[in-house]
Amino acid sequence: MNDTDVKTQNLFNAMIMSKSGQERLAMGFSMFNMARKQVIASIRQDNPYADAMEIKRDIFLRFYGHDFSPEEQKKILKRLLL
Repeated sequence: MNDTDVKTQNLFNAMIMSKSGQERLAMGFSMFNMARKQVIASIRQDNPYADAMEIKRDIFLRFYGHDFSPEEQKKILKRLLL
C-alpha cells in the first residue's frame, strides 16, 4: 500500500538522500531502538510479570521468529538464553 503522492515521495527521498551516510545510519538505529522499546512495552502489557529472559525470548520471536524454522528457533533460543 502506498498512499503518498509522487511529489511528496520525491521530496522525502531528496531529504533523506541529502543526509550523510552517518546521519542515515543514526536514523536507522534510532528507529530500531524505538521499535524495540515498543515491543518491550507490548510484551510487558501482555505479561506484566515477564522476567528479563522472557522479554529477550519474545523480542527475538517478534523480530526474527518468521525467519527461522521451529527447530532453528529452539537452537537460537537455547544459545540466546544462556
